[in-house]
This record gives sequence, structure tokens and C-alpha cells, in this order.
Amino acid sequence: MNLFYLNGQKYGTWDNPTLFDLLQYFDYNTALLVVEYNSVILPKKEWSSVFISDKDKIEIVTIVGGG
Repeated sequence: MNLFYLNGQKYGTWDNPTLFDLLQYFDYNTALLVVEYNSVILPKKEWSSVFISDKDKIEIVTIVGGG
């Protein structure tokens, strides 16, 4: 089982989803996100090629407009 952290919470998975799969599973609006993967900001074009592994740390920041 792969254990990973998403926004500080521990999760587990038996398979190896991509980062994009994970974002879809948790129903994030991918148009309005910044993703930090193991302390590195990942460009959106890489989300489908990065596979979640054991002990990964993912931080997701949602961009909110306002004034």
C-alpha cells in the first residue's frame, strides 16, 4: 500500500494513480489549482505523468478571485 499526504492528511492507495487521477478523484477544479509535489511546484502539463508513490507529500492551493 502506498501512503501519501494530501494537504497534511494521510491517505492510502493500493494502486499507483497519477497526480491528475488523484485531483479528479477528490473533485478538484483543475483550472484553478497550484500543486506542490514533494516541495516542488509542478506545471499542469506534468500532472498526468507523475505517479503517486509511498510517502509523497502533496499540497493543493486553490486560486480564488476577489476584490
